[in-house]
Amino acid sequence: MLNWNDVLRRANQGNPEPGPRVVRSEAEWRARLTPEEYHVTREKGTERAFSSELCHLFEPGRYACVCCDTLLFDAREKFDSGTGWPSFTQPIEEDAIASHSDLSYGMRRIETTCNTCDAHLGHVFPDGPPPGGLRYCMNALALRKRKEE
Repeated sequence: MLNWNDVLRRANQGNPEPGPRVVRSEAEWRARLTPEEYHVTREKGTERAFSSELCHLFEPGRYACVCCDTLLFDAREKFDSGTGWPSFTQPIEEDAIASHSDLSYGMRRIETTCNTCDAHLGHVFPDGPPPGGLRYCMNALALRKRKEE
């Protein structure tokens, strides 16, 4: 189970090596994604708070990266953070998500990306529920919900 110290260590010292990488050109990403998905995942955009039904969806299932279909989160780790974005306590696998220091907008945050294709997902914060205390605050546009397999 990851905790805040693990997240900070990764952001400062490097992330685990992913499995096979998915690399595409800008034109290929644009052809595969909607303009909104492209903006969020490839240009580090943020969707409007409370703009997605995924905030209130708590059915069983798993969530994959919209860009490369890598599994990222299990619905059992999803919780209602009240922030307006889907939130999770842990990634499905410890190497699924990469952490990066983000100093944009005059803030110090930890950006999360898909460790397979580098898609921007959102940010992680140390104010989640126990036992890990993490809140992975994700853009719903970066995720694709899969049915329970």
